[in-house]
Amino acid sequence: MPPFVTYEPLTVPQLLERAATDYPDRPAVVFHNCRLTYADLHEQVRRLATALERLHVVPGTRVAIQLPNIPQAVIAYYATLSLGAQAVMTNPLYVQREIEHQWTDADCRVAFVTDFIYARTVRALRDRLPVHDYVIASIPEYLRFPLSLLAPLKLRRMKPPAIANVAPEEGVHFFRALVRGSPPEPPHPAIALDDLAVLQYTGGTTGAAKGAMLTHRNLSSNTQQLRAWLTDLAPGREVFMAALPLFHSFGMTVCMNLAVYTGGAMVLVPNPRDTASVIEGLEQGVTIFPSAPALFNAILNHPRLRPARLGTVRYCVSGAAPLPVELLRRFEAATGGVITEGFGLTETAPVTHANPLKGKRKIGSVGIPLPDTDAKIMDLETGRTEVPVGKEGELVVRGPQVMQGYWRRPEETAATLRDGWLHTGDIARVDEDGYHFIVGRKKEMIIVSGFKVFPDEVDAALARHPAVLESATIGLPDPERGERVKSFVVVKPGVAVTAEDLTAHCRGELAPFKVPKEIEFRAELPKSAAFKVLRRELRAASLAGPTAASGAPAR
Repeated sequence: MPPFVTYEPLTVPQLLERAATDYPDRPAVVFHNCRLTYADLHEQVRRLATALERLHVVPGTRVAIQLPNIPQAVIAYYATLSLGAQAVMTNPLYVQREIEHQWTDADCRVAFVTDFIYARTVRALRDRLPVHDYVIASIPEYLRFPLSLLAPLKLRRMKPPAIANVAPEEGVHFFRALVRGSPPEPPHPAIALDDLAVLQYTGGTTGAAKGAMLTHRNLSSNTQQLRAWLTDLAPGREVFMAALPLFHSFGMTVCMNLAVYTGGAMVLVPNPRDTASVIEGLEQGVTIFPSAPALFNAILNHPRLRPARLGTVRYCVSGAAPLPVELLRRFEAATGGVITEGFGLTETAPVTHANPLKGKRKIGSVGIPLPDTDAKIMDLETGRTEVPVGKEGELVVRGPQVMQGYWRRPEETAATLRDGWLHTGDIARVDEDGYHFIVGRKKEMIIVSGFKVFPDEVDAALARHPAVLESATIGLPDPERGERVKSFVVVKPGVAVTAEDLTAHCRGELAPFKVPKEIEFRAELPKSAAFKVLRRELRAASLAGPTAASGAPAR
């Protein structure tokens, strides 16, 4: 049974306030040679909140935060929420079209951006955006000597450069100057648990991205649910790896809010695709490692890996994509840490399920619902009839972490939230012990001659071939079968394999109609910020025209 939770009525800013009171001298933020204690972090947040109030940020103002995992991202998040304003977390990799859609849809009035994002992308958009004030952060500005001098030189040598000079102009402010020039005396508006805290935009896989409205109760409840789940976290002692982006709900809740709630340190890594930097961060005494299967895989296959230096890792929390069994076993053997696989959505702040760390763990399952979280499996046709144990259907959930709805989208809200239940769009089954297994997404299901094929099942079969590093499977139109199965494969370095080899392997693992009719080798797969493979991009590329590499042997 899930552990019992007695919820504390804490808003998100109050999580930090209490940590600063209980653990003032404990490290809160670790960023290369920068160390901020909880007392330091709280003071920085209060000073920035004072500055934001002078920029007319009040309860209800939307504030865009488009920053990588740097200290300014943490400070901006808690300062914004402490004013009763709402954070609109934005991917730094967004192009102009995506920024314009999100910030206009949310009606953002203030935006935090890095110097190079402002210079390269945002400045040209100013006349088309509702934002009236920009706060410019620079990646090196919180570093100490000598990195404060060396880092800018390294960033300028990158292609393209990751640092830029931004000239003073109207509506442009500089992060460090705002903090230093403001007293730690912000206003203290009354903030209710059901007040909106974050507009967390979905990835837009089915069209324009939608803003999930997450309240302080949603975020605080999910943080406390996770704390109850991780029963033996040591308050004030844990070190969390924050490589998952904080602008994503997984990173925001599990790497940041949970760390703050438990008085833990966050080791910030700005670029999670820089596997060497992630490994370097893990070697700094990390005990809790939230991650995604693609990152576990990248670490295991990186020459920089020295397993003996990762001996402090106790628990890993895996999400965002299915975790292959062999990958779980290899990573646990390398580090000694225990991986718990879980599940969640942007709309649930985000975690709804996890495998117990103590007791029965079913590898391949996303576990059981978190405390106070209900889940059912409903028929795929109408979504109104609960299906029997073991039968596949759509997963629906309800609990204190479920969003209020989609920002300014009542019709889509009504279609997703029905009678108090969130319809996830994920196909799942539950076994006799109450453990849930995610089969795939409704929108990604492939119909071959009337038979259902789930891409995750095909990818799991491919993952069992020793040459396969990762794969992604899609369905394509077929005049005879309705759809055909196509898989994209990345091969492990130094290994040779052909499409025929993989097809023969799949024939021993899958029913004939599930075996890929086409295999295309790629150097890498497109992924979201949370390391979820973007099958929609692969499908669009395939529909656009044939690829010369399709079916070719990998060397």
